[in-house]
Amino acid sequence: MAEEEATFAEDTGVSDRLRQDRPHSARMYDYFLGGKTNYAVDRSAAEDAIRRLPTLRTTARVNRAFVHRSARFLARECGIRQFLDIGTGIPTAPNLHEVVQREAPVSRIVYVDNDPIVLVYADNLLGSTPEGATEYVEADLTDPGAVLAAVEEADCLDLSLPVGLSLNAVMHFVPDDVDPYGVVATLLDRLAPGSYLALSHVTHEFAPEAWAQITEIYTSGGTPLRTRDQAEVEGFFDGLDLVDPGVIVAHQWRPEAASGPTLVTNAQSSLLAGVARKG
Repeated sequence: MAEEEATFAEDTGVSDRLRQDRPHSARMYDYFLGGKTNYAVDRSAAEDAIRRLPTLRTTARVNRAFVHRSARFLARECGIRQFLDIGTGIPTAPNLHEVVQREAPVSRIVYVDNDPIVLVYADNLLGSTPEGATEYVEADLTDPGAVLAAVEEADCLDLSLPVGLSLNAVMHFVPDDVDPYGVVATLLDRLAPGSYLALSHVTHEFAPEAWAQITEIYTSGGTPLRTRDQAEVEGFFDGLDLVDPGVIVAHQWRPEAASGPTLVTNAQSSLLAGVARKG
């Protein structure tokens, strides 16, 4: 495995930016999902977190299932044909564009991330249907103006028409001193009426002691983690019209029989999620 990791870093040409000496949230998430795009340092940190909360793999699967369900809902029931997915992470099939283009082949999707390892695998995000389009841009969520400028430069989405904004499992990595609510508001301000926000966020409410320890693991590894409670997560949807059932534990948001784990406890999920419309 060590030889494979060294070869990967050498082949990509971005080894200095991959932070191989420290655990990385995207690679840890990939490990939780059973992926192979991670290093020994990521696996060690992930296993340390799992010892604190053995159901973290379930949390990751619950999030992935919500991403798919909310995307299908926006494409199938809301008629959204443009999607902006920020904090994309390492590609994991099926990716968002595959989900929505099954519902509407003409859908157009832009992925945004600032992680160099995602750039390495960006080709996996560009397999669009002939009728639609996908694009990947490198930008940092904490600079929403730069994100929007990069999206406009990519010329894949028409921001004068409704867009489905996906902020899944990413806002808990935006600390309070960066004004996370202002980041989301800036993004939404530029989107047309009729756009939607789909957001999932880790919460400590159901397992506070475990999440305090997990927060320390991420933060000591160089990735600040800020879990939030129900009221704090609901704050991201201020000024929007929440879709039923509102902000709820993610596995309970419009569950589908074949879409991820549903027979889990709130503590095992530890994730709040919701979808809302911009009027």
